Amino acid sequence: MFVLSGQSVAAMLGRLYFNKGGNSKWMATLVQTAGFPLMLPLIFIHYLPSSKHPQPITNKSASWVTLLLLYIFLGLFSAADCMLYTFGLHFLPLSTYSLICASELVFNAFFSYILNGQKFTPFITNSLVLLSFSSTLLVFQSEQTLKTTRSKYILGFVCTLAGSAGYGLMLSTTQLVFRKILRTPSYKVIFKLIVYQNMVASVAIVVGLFASGEWKDVKGEMEGYESGKVSYMMTLVWTAVSWQVFTIGCIGLIFEVSSLFSNVISTLGIPITPVLAVVFYHEKMNGLKVVAMLLAIWGFASYVYQHYLDYLKEKVEARVANRQLDLIEI
Repeated sequence: MFVLSGQSVAAMLGRLYFNKGGNSKWMATLVQTAGFPLMLPLIFIHYLPSSKHPQPITNKSASWVTLLLLYIFLGLFSAADCMLYTFGLHFLPLSTYSLICASELVFNAFFSYILNGQKFTPFITNSLVLLSFSSTLLVFQSEQTLKTTRSKYILGFVCTLAGSAGYGLMLSTTQLVFRKILRTPSYKVIFKLIVYQNMVASVAIVVGLFASGEWKDVKGEMEGYESGKVSYMMTLVWTAVSWQVFTIGCIGLIFEVSSLFSNVISTLGIPITPVLAVVFYHEKMNGLKVVAMLLAIWGFASYVYQHYLDYLKEKVEARVANRQLDLIEI
């Protein structure tokens, strides 16, 4: 629920920011990571539950140097990835942007295979192929508006696709980090990772905001915002909150299950955002988008069916194991 609700609301508010007169790409990027202070109280809560599937605790803990380098790497990577997504959201209709983001699952599966030994089955392969076709179809449509030329549309498409590749890599890397470096099975570890990663990312983005000179235009942008100053601030604040809600759910699913499963749940939100964009922003839902959406849903269903088969297999194996234990006791 955190992943689906946070993702949909954040994307809608991000589009609203640009629709109502917002133009600062650095500001739109900053709100994706700047909500990390909301997580600070959770770090100091000592009774947070451990994972239902605890990992073995080892005596070896990562040194502070290792952790520092890890947070810097993930933070800078996150900042760059958020900027790519901002360009995509700025130049593309929200429905198109959301459907291209489905390619995250393909990249995540590829990197999970390399980094985490993810196994591929016919149903998972079918899912990845369908999601690839779903995203590829959208490059052939022509959606030009008064604000978006053909070249900007292609730039937005490429940036969103690159952002999806980066996001897939970051999810797989996060799973690897939990397994190899952050070995303690506690949700406090998750909140620390979110806070420190987003803190580094926010610092990097703020440096970019001032280095680019866009900070000089923020006051004028606020005054010229169509819905007023209060609406401008509320849009940014609730966008930041929504992204943090999404991040908690996303990293929590990586910790509990896997990076690929986390991304599959994120992909489940594909039909939600385009429909909301049609309802609230009156975007066009042409035939190509409908086909792309149906392929994405089909791909998601294929992946879920594979999880269902795995679940049935685990139940059978558990029964066999229990019977063997009963026979041994007898």
